[in-house]
This record gives sequence, C-alpha cells and structure tokens, in this order.
Amino acid sequence: QVQLVESGGGLVQAGESLTLSCIASGTIFNVNPMGWLRQRPGNQRELIATITTGGKTNYTDAVKGRFTISRDNAENTVYLRMHTLTPEDTATYFCNAVFGPDREGSYYYAPYWGQGTQVTVSS
Repeated sequence: QVQLVESGGGLVQAGESLTLSCIASGTIFNVNPMGWLRQRPGNQRELIATITTGGKTNYTDAVKGRFTISRDNAENTVYLRMHTLTPEDTATYFCNAVFGPDREGSYYYAPYWGQGTQVTVSS
C-alpha cells in the first residue's frame, strides 16, 4: 500500500523560508520522478516542481529561483525548500509521483494522495 505523508507547513511572514518534507512508503518512490504540487484557495492543484530519480529538477516559473526540490532515495523522502515566500505562495502543498508530460503537455499522478501540508504566508 502506498502512503504519502507531507509535513513542514506553517504560518510565516512574507520573505521567510520553510522546508517541506514528504515521506513515501511502498514502491512509488524509488522508480518514479516525484513532484510537489500546490492548491491555492479557489484554484486547481498545480505542479510546481519535479525531480527525477537521478536528481534532475524542473520548476514552474512562479517558484523558479526561490524553491528547491531534492530527494533522499535512501529515506524515500522528497523535500521542498522554499525561500522568499510571498502571500501568493499560500496553499496546501502535496507530493506525488509524476508521469509525463504526454504529447499534449499534460502530467499524471499516482492515484494516491496524502493530506497535504498547509502553508500560509502573511504580508
């Protein structure tokens, strides 16, 4: 059985930093790229950072240069270090295995979701 457990969220002020962690149980972690997604209030879940099993990373423009994704394959853990946070980063953050993109540029995820971790950034 696959479980994804996110942690590390909290309430911070603009400009501060947070580091999120996601522990993945089961076989999902070792064979797949992993990603962090976030869901801001009133919006769909969006993919913001990915990392392959070999450590190659990719970021959406909104977080590029401020967020860093990393993974510890021995610990089945993926991290998201977030710096220079702004109120626009306020969201629930999730991790999952990432598949794609397909020919239309769409990404797909494993059918397992954790509870997410809430990040709130005050101005």
